[in-house]
Amino acid sequence: MATITKPKLPEGVRLRWDGVRDRHVLLYPEGAISLNPTAVSVLELCDGERTVDDIANELSAKYNGADIRTDVENLVEAIAARGLIVDANS
Repeated sequence: MATITKPKLPEGVRLRWDGVRDRHVLLYPEGAISLNPTAVSVLELCDGERTVDDIANELSAKYNGADIRTDVENLVEAIAARGLIVDANS
């Protein structure tokens, strides 16, 4: 699989608050994935405009300079492997 540089949610995939589960979920045609707060923070920034580096830098600034680039990349790639994130450059 190619590396995702400018991640975005593909058509039909939505990030939503689920009041029943009391947490955010990633909805897609075949189901839903419950998300932890960290994943939500990353996915909210996957707009097809920001690069993975942009996302990591923005979150790093939010969390006192923590080095999270690898964590962001791993999360994006794992969700992309399920077809729930695509590269805006593709």
